[in-house]
Amino acid sequence: MTRLAATPPMGWNSWDVFGTSVTEAETRANAEFIAEHMAEHGWEYVVVDIQWYDPAARGGGYNSGAKLCLDEYGRPQPAPNRFPSSAGGAGFKPLADYVHALGLKFGVHILRGVPRQAAAADTPVKGSEYSAAQIPDREHVASWIDDNWGIDHSHPGGQAYYDSLVRQFADWGVDYIKADDMIAPYHAEEVEAFWKAVERSGRDIVLSLSPGVNLSVGHAEHLKAHSHLWRISADLWDRWRDVDAQFDLLRDWAPHAGPGHWPDADMLPLGRMGLRAEVGEPRDSLLTPEEQRTMLTLWCIARSPLMVGADLPASGEETIELLTNPEVLAAHRSEAASREVWRDGRHVAWASADGSYAAVFNRGSEPAELNVSWGDLGLPAPHGLRDCWSRTDVAGGEQLRVKLPAHGAALYRLV
Repeated sequence: MTRLAATPPMGWNSWDVFGTSVTEAETRANAEFIAEHMAEHGWEYVVVDIQWYDPAARGGGYNSGAKLCLDEYGRPQPAPNRFPSSAGGAGFKPLADYVHALGLKFGVHILRGVPRQAAAADTPVKGSEYSAAQIPDREHVASWIDDNWGIDHSHPGGQAYYDSLVRQFADWGVDYIKADDMIAPYHAEEVEAFWKAVERSGRDIVLSLSPGVNLSVGHAEHLKAHSHLWRISADLWDRWRDVDAQFDLLRDWAPHAGPGHWPDADMLPLGRMGLRAEVGEPRDSLLTPEEQRTMLTLWCIARSPLMVGADLPASGEETIELLTNPEVLAAHRSEAASREVWRDGRHVAWASADGSYAAVFNRGSEPAELNVSWGDLGLPAPHGLRDCWSRTDVAGGEQLRVKLPAHGAALYRLV
């Protein structure tokens, strides 16, 4: 039996480009692009992010007190004005079926808790004797959105609600759930209850937990036991400071990466983005080409999940080439663990435990020439090197010698 998330998931998420307001047409267009241009390289998930149940969702923020689309059991339903195929109670099944027909997998975002609207209406919890008014935790609520109450898991109706919610997702054909407001602060009971609901759903579903603001590595074992991937930072945008902060976070979390459990450095803000997003105006990524390559190099050598946040059909060829370099992605799919092996000020190196890959980074604002002995990297001197980005062979030697631009990186396969 294939283990779920045996390798770090790869896919597309609507957040960076469409914010809360993505539509079915936009989701289908990006799914079609992935199927035609990226699926052969391992890209497979298509994920609809937050507030797909708000008919009036807009770019640039959340609607306070929004009138949500819920079913008679208080469960969110796709807004038919945005997702026409969901009309008549069909939910996301028609869209999931379409994504599956392309050879891809479908995912949704969901917010921790129970809708306040459901609690106010005292809707029944499907499959139980309880109702939504019995289960809210009105103290532990999200600080940034008011759609939901938390759930009081001392009441059995709380687990019943999550069971019903995730079973609905399974019936729709959902393959991936991004459960938000779970781990910043860390809601252990909510995490455990949601994981139990996934296990009971009757379908293989990958569970991703967000966000990761100030997330302690002390939670690693709990996360590994109750999720497939988890965010290790706040939302990451197309700013060098956001990318640079991931070096220290990934160094600390790397020992906990492995089949079925992956620390997640967040989405890749590449290509055409910000069309209706929370941050910024419509734009191509503000990261320089070198910074984009550095980000992807770090995510791949550290084996973080890869979720691109672009409007792919409107993105330039250079973005798609960046995302589909087979030799770079091979490092991402490596079975060997990896870690930071050397650091000298703003210069950093990572390597895989089996000595098959090495990456070097210049986090500084000036170009740098690095001359590092292989012994300092904890690696035997290779016979030769394969530059994964240029896809060219490089002579070996006793030292790794490389010139890197500001915020630049190089990735090598050792031969």
